[in-house]
Amino acid sequence: MKKLRFIVFILFSFFIHVIWHSTSFAQDQQHIDSLETALKNHDNKKKELRINALSMFDTIATDILIDLAYAYVEKIPSKSVSYAKESLTLSEKIGYKRGMIQAFSCLGNAYNDLGNYTDALINHNACLKVSQEIGFKKGMSGAYNNIGLIYSDQGNYPLALEKFLAALKINEEIGNKSWIAKNYANIGNVYYGQGKYAEALKNQLAALKICEETGDKKAIANHYNNIGVINTAQGNYPEALKNHLTGLKKAEEIDSKMLIAGAYVNIGEAYSFMNNYTDALKNTLVSLSLFDEIGSKHGIAYASINIGYIYTRQKKYKEASAFLTKGLALAKEMKAIEMIRNSYSNMVALDSATGNFKQAFEHHKQFIIYKDSLLNVENTQKTFALQMNYDFNKKQDSLYAVQAKKDLIAANEKNKERLLRNGFIGGFGVMLIFAGIFFQQRNKISKGKKKSDELLLNILPMEVAEELKSKGSAEAQLIDEVTVLFTDFKGFTQLSEKLTPKELVAEINECFSAFDYIMEKHGVEKIKTIGDAYMAAGGLPTANTTHAEDVVNAALAIQSFMQEHKAKKIAANELFFEIRIGVHTGPVVAGIVGVKKFAYDIWGDTVNTASRMESSGEVGKVNISGTTFALVKDKFNCLHRGKIQAKGKGEIDMYFVEAKA
Repeated sequence: MKKLRFIVFILFSFFIHVIWHSTSFAQDQQHIDSLETALKNHDNKKKELRINALSMFDTIATDILIDLAYAYVEKIPSKSVSYAKESLTLSEKIGYKRGMIQAFSCLGNAYNDLGNYTDALINHNACLKVSQEIGFKKGMSGAYNNIGLIYSDQGNYPLALEKFLAALKINEEIGNKSWIAKNYANIGNVYYGQGKYAEALKNQLAALKICEETGDKKAIANHYNNIGVINTAQGNYPEALKNHLTGLKKAEEIDSKMLIAGAYVNIGEAYSFMNNYTDALKNTLVSLSLFDEIGSKHGIAYASINIGYIYTRQKKYKEASAFLTKGLALAKEMKAIEMIRNSYSNMVALDSATGNFKQAFEHHKQFIIYKDSLLNVENTQKTFALQMNYDFNKKQDSLYAVQAKKDLIAANEKNKERLLRNGFIGGFGVMLIFAGIFFQQRNKISKGKKKSDELLLNILPMEVAEELKSKGSAEAQLIDEVTVLFTDFKGFTQLSEKLTPKELVAEINECFSAFDYIMEKHGVEKIKTIGDAYMAAGGLPTANTTHAEDVVNAALAIQSFMQEHKAKKIAANELFFEIRIGVHTGPVVAGIVGVKKFAYDIWGDTVNTASRMESSGEVGKVNISGTTFALVKDKFNCLHRGKIQAKGKGEIDMYFVEAKA
């Protein structure tokens, strides 16, 4: 049941992401009556002025209609759809683009709450298209947000994150704090859905901080509830209950029925985890009643599934079956994968409690199918890559902005000097002198360019260097499978104290120069050195199928070199280094960082695990992971070491490579 609360988590965020129209209008009948009166007065005024044809005068009517649509979006979504359609029709007739944007957005939100994802996506994409046509950035960011929310509901986390990051980029450009907060909240939703609770909490707290600065009461209520949801997932139920109660109080202050209903269902869930099923049922039934009143299929389905779980724990199996069946039917109708999965999970518990093990097995199979569709490795890798690429590009943009400013200042100074110098230059003879200088300089520039290209290729892979020269930047990329090598010298600190600085540098240079040659020979890319550690990887920047074999061959070559080097040092009665080598295979994100001192680097758990292979190995040995072994087992003779405890990684299958097969 731990993942059940994610649906309401997403649900909360949905209702604060309308396009640019304020949702802080009073949601009471008095406000709705005043809007309907204003619409009637507008029509009467039009008749009085004898305006028969459609004109920009009707923009007032479209705005009133959209206000009415938003006033009903939480109360009666179907009525919201009706008013939004009327506003859209009128906006299209008079060519009022802003009105169309608002109408499309409101329609998308209302359809989403009604569980009609198809029409919701159609309208939000239409909103995005019109916003792009007129360059309306706020509209674009709102559309990206709302599209992302739908993909979140469907469990398509990579696509959801892609849309949220697109929205965040726009909002950072225009400096819209409240919307940046909403973006953080939605990015937190994605991490929550993938079980990355620390990242989810970090984003929600960042969103809450901004909203407290801007005084956005509705968003504050939303974030308290979301933080409580994460607390529950982390097993901190008292803290979760505290945050949900705070969220409820703030939702009641602004009379937001959707947030009030969401708070009640989450309070019920916190009580459920604390085994207080009486209070759990009481609060969840209140939430169901409110969701029913609003007409929210999301909320009704979610609350029904929770009530089914509670009744199962109370051994009221007939009632439990009715509510779980209802929740599952609604979830399937909406194609809400997360809720479908959780419905089957609770049905397994019910079947087991009633002794229906055959049915329990069938429901468990369905649970596994939907679980795998949400939490597969590909989804997680794509999500990680998107976040890394966004952070990477953001850092690069910042660095380039700083460098551009410096270059502009330098160019201005050069221009001043050139103008001053040119003031004293004249005559044909001087022109000839400058012609000679020009050709001389051109040759120097040509030679300099060739030298800089060579230096660039010493720092970056050829493909990356070419991309950098042609575009001025290089995209970070996710590479599904590379093999990473780490080496480290044993007792380096102690040995370095016995050598002079000159001897130490010479020794490291001799070893690393040999490693560089070995990497080039075996088609492996050197990444960097860190002190006495050496890092390289095969299968990048261009993917290949031989990376694991290439890297293991390179590792054995390093092993052989170090053995010969040790023998020479012993014969000369000199101190020598001994080495540990570790290898692991998996996905990484690769890219360049910096503006002047470029560095090609890789990130990801694969890098950390490769480092653990090195530190968990033995001197003079090539230690590889089970993942790498699976790729090279037919090429090399390996000794299985069993499952070895690796710091921060748990137990990992490890093998010593002994020789080629």
